[in-house]
Amino acid sequence: MEIDRAASGAVLKRERVRDAILELIEARRPGDAIPSERSLCARLGVSRPTLRAAVDELVVAGLLVREHGRGMFVAAEKITQELVQERSSFAVPRAGGVWTSRLLELRTLPAGARVGRRLRVSPAARIRYVARLRLVDGAPVAIEHLHIPADLVPDLTGEELEQGDLYEHFRDRHGVRVGEAVQSIEPTVVTRAEADLLEVPELSPALLFERLTTDTGDRPVEYVRSLYRGDRYRIVSRLRLGPAAVRPSPPEGHHPGIPPGDLTAGAPVTFSTRGVVQRNGG
Repeated sequence: MEIDRAASGAVLKRERVRDAILELIEARRPGDAIPSERSLCARLGVSRPTLRAAVDELVVAGLLVREHGRGMFVAAEKITQELVQERSSFAVPRAGGVWTSRLLELRTLPAGARVGRRLRVSPAARIRYVARLRLVDGAPVAIEHLHIPADLVPDLTGEELEQGDLYEHFRDRHGVRVGEAVQSIEPTVVTRAEADLLEVPELSPALLFERLTTDTGDRPVEYVRSLYRGDRYRIVSRLRLGPAAVRPSPPEGHHPGIPPGDLTAGAPVTFSTRGVVQRNGG
């Protein structure tokens, strides 16, 4: 197939402009301004449409923020979750920031066919349905929808869902010890209602997490769907290609995607991305 030289040249030019703007971003702190479009066009020797296309990509990626009448600014740093291969399992180091929860809904209802299949219970079985907003340093980052068999946590309270470590509450107040999680991650966009809660524009990019958590006896104890803001959250994979160096233990904190608790390096965690499953280092 013959290459379209004009199209190829436009793509390469935009990539060069994008790299130049990324250098400006990396040299600044969140909230700092970057030069105006006119100034950047003159500095980089490109047209306004070429510059604007590169800037648009960085705005969608959550690296730049446009403010009407004021200019362009470096966006807040993204919350990073790193997946690392350790001891033949995938450990999830802690994410930074102060994580809190705001309860949106808590009620008991029938599992239904879809949730029942995941929790391996009858569609008529009672579950505790929870919707909560997750915040980092006071800013909304994710919406979580939890489905938990009601007989496992008959007296689950709103206070438990807003304060402390949910998996610690499972263990200490309800006698449920989590053992393993199977989690998938895929891209999506937010609806108008989700956008209002997350304080982003409608159809903004997001990451959809689906997780099934089982206890140490392989009994399903939780099915969760979580929607994370794409402009504030990213995942980094570390692949070990040789002998591993000794690393210090990660600090205590929250596992975004996976709630804080017993799911650490000692318990295998499986991640699936668009149908490609990684299990126990595979």
